[in-house]
Amino acid sequence: MARLALLCPGQGGQSAQMLTLAQSDAAARHWLQRLEADGAVQPAALTMQALFDNRLAQPLIVIATLANWLALRTLLPSPALVAGYSIGEWSAHAIGGTLTPDAAVQLARQRAQAMQDCVLPGVPQRMLAISGMLTAEVQEFCAHHQLQVAIITGPDAAIIAGVASRVAEAATILQTMPRCHLTELPVHIASHTTLMAAAVPLIHAALDAVPLSAPTLPVLAGVDGSVCHTPQQSRQALLAQITQTIRWDWCMESLNEAGITIALELGPGNALSKMLQARYPQIACRSVADFRHLEAVADWVSRQS
Repeated sequence: MARLALLCPGQGGQSAQMLTLAQSDAAARHWLQRLEADGAVQPAALTMQALFDNRLAQPLIVIATLANWLALRTLLPSPALVAGYSIGEWSAHAIGGTLTPDAAVQLARQRAQAMQDCVLPGVPQRMLAISGMLTAEVQEFCAHHQLQVAIITGPDAAIIAGVASRVAEAATILQTMPRCHLTELPVHIASHTTLMAAAVPLIHAALDAVPLSAPTLPVLAGVDGSVCHTPQQSRQALLAQITQTIRWDWCMESLNEAGITIALELGPGNALSKMLQARYPQIACRSVADFRHLEAVADWVSRQS
């Protein structure tokens, strides 16, 4: 029996065209127009630098993900599971029914600002992806260089974060290790580390101001891959991910253990679907970013069933 999972991405896949597919659907287009009237920025009007500015990027990613879901939800079978990566976890809880789409966008704005305020003047932060080192080795390396592991995506793949000068020093050392491959990420805050601790009470207050509903779909918690079944579990997961390591490797394990046979990444980008496909080749994985028409997305999902 086919079981569909929806994947909600974090930062990295933004583009000026990230809303184009959703705008072909009347319901999604109406929602986007209402958001624009309320002050939401259109990605097509932004420079590439602005698209990756944390304060703009976080809400825009949530908007793009949820717009694609609004456009596709009547064309797809009911999802068995929803998983979100970083800011995508907030999108996932909107799809799962705990948050309304509007609330998720507003919370993304508040989250972005609270996290940005954790970057001290003159002390920039940075994130760096590392592949080729085992998780324990990365953790030990970070402990010796005043850095932290922000995200673990596989047994030999992780993202580290911290003060930019320390990340740069670490990169110089890591570059001398033949098995290491480094990728600097276009994210300028040390997400999912204790450097974000000051943001937690602000985000907690923002969540307290929003009614949370019982989930209508199960959503994975990013910090441990467990399933959120209640509003309280959703709240706890969303707060935990601000300062704790995201275990995307465990989330992918949970998807596989749940018997997922089809995974559709809602965009922007296709990093999550590629990661899941590489780890579990038996799961059919694509992103809406791979398609030019909504009907083509639905047709692909239907063919996997």
